[in-house]
Amino acid sequence: MLVLTRKVNQSIVIGDDIEVVVLEVRGEQIRLGIKAPRDVVVHRKEIYEQIQEENQAASTIDPKDVPDGM
Repeated sequence: MLVLTRKVNQSIVIGDDIEVVVLEVRGEQIRLGIKAPRDVVVHRKEIYEQIQEENQAASTIDPKDVPDGM
């Protein structure tokens, strides 16, 4: 893991087209801004994990359980 120190309004660049900017620091919370192309999907980790779990659950559905016409 790469660990960096940044101040408000400073940023890091990932690859050629993703920039993460520190917008604000309030106590233990940090607000980040992410500049990325529209085709790059950005999620909070807990949301990403939930999507993965739902996709995994959906992949185990037996096709016989899906009504005709879907």
